[in-house]
Amino acid sequence: MSRRIGLLFCDGGARGNPGPAACGAVLYDPEGAVLDQHGQYLGRATNNVAEYRGVLLGLDLARRHDLQHVHLRLDSELVVRQLTGQYRVRHPDLIPLWEEVKQQLRAFAGWDIQHVPREQNAAADRLVNEALDRLAG
Repeated sequence: MSRRIGLLFCDGGARGNPGPAACGAVLYDPEGAVLDQHGQYLGRATNNVAEYRGVLLGLDLARRHDLQHVHLRLDSELVVRQLTGQYRVRHPDLIPLWEEVKQQLRAFAGWDIQHVPREQNAAADRLVNEALDRLAG
């Protein structure tokens, strides 16, 4: 049985903090081809809530493609450090999102997460901005 592996770039952002927010995720196969991508308008939220929503959106894409292993890449150092246990999650709006992400990650045989520079997350960032432009005006 072959291992189904995906590379997942996730992002979220708000115009204002809080303000109109959106998230985006792009899922790649091991050869770098796009398997799936989606941007979603969230309404009013903070940047950090939008970042977590981006991870949840991406994990949903990965599950839809029956992936067993997912390599997450985010430009949010805070979310990466919270998910790796380096930082505690203290904000009441983030605790349930953190718990949901941790629960969703249990569905995978393996996963890892890394912080990447914003430039390397351009495709997911584009989806965030397209969703904001479309629905936030």
